Amino acid sequence: MTRLSVEMLAADATQPITSAGDAQLGIAVLAGIAVIVVLITRFSVHAFLALTIGSLALGAFAGAPLDKTIVSFSTGLGTTVAGVGVLIALGAILGKLLADSGGADQIVDTILARAGGRAMPWAMVLIASIIGLPLFFEVGIVLLIPVVLMVARRGGYSLMRIGIPALAGLSVMHGLIPPHPGPLVAIDAVGANLGVTLALGLVVAIPTVVIAGPLFSRYAARWVDIEAPEGMIPPRATEDPDQRPGFGATVFTVLLPVVLMMSHALVEIVVDDPGNPLQRVTAVIGSPLIALLAAVIVGIFTLGRAAGFSKERIGTTVEKSLAPIAGVLLIVGAGGGFKTTLIDLGVGRMILDLSADWAVPTLLLAWLIAVAIRLATGSATVATISAAGLVAPLAADMGTAESALLVLAIGAGSLFFSHVNDAGFWLVKEYFGMNVGQTVKTWSVMETIISVVGIVLVLLLSLVL
Repeated sequence: MTRLSVEMLAADATQPITSAGDAQLGIAVLAGIAVIVVLITRFSVHAFLALTIGSLALGAFAGAPLDKTIVSFSTGLGTTVAGVGVLIALGAILGKLLADSGGADQIVDTILARAGGRAMPWAMVLIASIIGLPLFFEVGIVLLIPVVLMVARRGGYSLMRIGIPALAGLSVMHGLIPPHPGPLVAIDAVGANLGVTLALGLVVAIPTVVIAGPLFSRYAARWVDIEAPEGMIPPRATEDPDQRPGFGATVFTVLLPVVLMMSHALVEIVVDDPGNPLQRVTAVIGSPLIALLAAVIVGIFTLGRAAGFSKERIGTTVEKSLAPIAGVLLIVGAGGGFKTTLIDLGVGRMILDLSADWAVPTLLLAWLIAVAIRLATGSATVATISAAGLVAPLAADMGTAESALLVLAIGAGSLFFSHVNDAGFWLVKEYFGMNVGQTVKTWSVMETIISVVGIVLVLLLSLVL
C-alpha cells in the first residue's frame, strides 16, 4: 500500500462506520484483541480464524453495522494480500530452490570450513543471517538445526554456544528485514519506503544479532549446559559437493534482491529527483516485486540448473514451495482485514488524537503495543500486523526515515519474550532437546534481548536522522 492509500484510509476514519465515542471504541479494541488472544491461546484456534472472528467482534462491540464491518474486513484482506502476497510467494520459491538444490548446504560447509574455535559462533551468525534473508523462520530452523547439531557434536562445542547465534540470526532477519511477512505488512500499513527500511533494518540488525547471538551465547551456555540430542539430523539435499551450486553463485542469488532494493533507496537519497532516468530505472528494478522475481529467475539457473535439476524438477520445487505458505498468506490477509476494520471504525484517528497528549514517543508507543500483543498471542506476525494497524495514522506526517524506523520499532516489539503460546518456542525446545525452563532461560531471554536492543537502537537512530 502506498503512502497515498494510507492517508486515504486515515482520512476515511474521519467518517467512521460507527458513531461510538472514544470510550466505547477503546473498550471495543480491547475486547476485539481479547477475543483473538483467547481463541489462539485458550482454544488453539488458527490465527486466521481468530483474526476473522476478532474483527467481526470488534465491529459488534463498537456498534458498527455488520455489513459494513464485513466490507471493511474483506477490503483490508484483499488489499493486504494484493500488496504482499506475491512477495511472500516469491520469497518461498527462492527459499525452496536454495534448500532443495543444496545451495544452503554449500554456504554452510564453505563458511564452516574456514572457521573454528572462537570464530565458530560468529560463523553461525553469518550462516543464519545469509540463509535467513529469503527463508521463513521455521524453514530456516529446520535447515540450520542439522548444522548446529553436527558442529556441536563433532567439534565438542556447547550446544547453546553454537545454537543461540544461529537462532539470533534467523530471528532478527524474521522480525526486522523484508521480504519476511511481518516487516512487509508493517511497511505496507504505514506507507514506509521498503529500500530505506531495509537499509536501516540492516543497521539495527547487525549490532542486535551480535549482542543477542555470540555475546549472549556465552551466558546461555553456562546456564544451560546440554549435549546435542541424537536422532534430530535429517538427510542433506545431496552429499555430493559436485551436485551443488557454487558458493559464489548461491550468495549472489540470495543477496540479489537485497542489492536491488537498496540500490533504489540509495539513488533516491543521492539524486532525489523523480524524473531522473537513473532513479526511474532503479525504481523499477528496486521494487520488491521485480527484485524478488529477478532473484527467482536467476535462482532457477544458478541454483536449480546448477544442481542438475530438470525442467520438471524445477517445476515441482516451485509447486511444493507454495503449499506451505497458504497459512501464512491467510494470517497476513486476515490481519490486514483486522487492521482496516480498526481504521474504518475510527480507532486510528482516536489514537492519533489521544497520543497528542501522551509523553510517550511514537516509536516507543508502537514498540509497547507490539510487545503487548506478542505476549498475549505468541505470534510475531499477529503482533506486527495488529500494532501496524493501530499506529498507521501516526505515520501520516512522518518523513521517509521516521516511517521506516516506525516499522523497525514494531518489528522489534513483535519479538519480545517468546513463551509457551508461541509455536517457535516449542520448535526450539524439541529440536534442542530442552525442557521448558531451559528454553525460557535461553530462547526466551534471547528474544527479549533482540527486542530491547532493537528498540534502543531505533530510538538512537531517530535522534540523528
